[in-house]
Amino acid sequence: MTNSPHSLVPAELITFADSETLAAALAAAVAADLRAGIQARGGALLALSGGTTPRRFLQRLSEQPLDWDKVTVTLVDERWVAPDNDRSNARLLAEHLLRGAAAAAHFLPLFRDTPEPEDALPELERRFASLPAAFDAIVLGMGTDGHTASFFPGGDHLAAALDPATTARLLPMRAPGAGEARITLTLPVLLAARHLYLHIEGAEKRGVLDRARAGIGTDGELPIRAVLAQATTPVTAYLTP
Repeated sequence: MTNSPHSLVPAELITFADSETLAAALAAAVAADLRAGIQARGGALLALSGGTTPRRFLQRLSEQPLDWDKVTVTLVDERWVAPDNDRSNARLLAEHLLRGAAAAAHFLPLFRDTPEPEDALPELERRFASLPAAFDAIVLGMGTDGHTASFFPGGDHLAAALDPATTARLLPMRAPGAGEARITLTLPVLLAARHLYLHIEGAEKRGVLDRARAGIGTDGELPIRAVLAQATTPVTAYLTP
């Protein structure tokens, strides 16, 4: 495991030899954050990302000894598909995290059975308004196009989602690279987290991250920059070569 040299943006990069070592280390770090939240406030709040990259990490997290019944888990973003759909992030969590002892966690889905995410937005905003203002931990991923959460290049609500002054906690998102309509936590919610992680695997994504850290492109072209180039919340990136 190696730490990267100092970069132009406030992110700590930790590189692991392989995916299994990364998954175990990230699971241990997130579990420690949740334990601290439970001890300090009686409960903990966690937001996780979907896709294929986090499967091993989610499995390792599910094995962590925790008072899971005191943990609320939700998603950073969700595709507007039913929870039994192969592309559902809720399904990913059900299959890889919310099992065994971790099944006692309280899961707050982002999907509602409505035609469009806009139809469910008022109810979701009310539900999220009842949660603590700050997540104990948020784990982000990143696509090869530089998107994180559902902050996609060309997204119809990208500027609003990245606006540091927005009071919205959730926004819908449609973009050429997004496939289905989506719903996503906004940037201020991410940056309010007590611990913010970025999970990236593979050389192609590492190259995208390096370009973003070097200041290449705009936030609209590489939205991950909005998470990296800020001084509100330190970002710890867990990487494989």
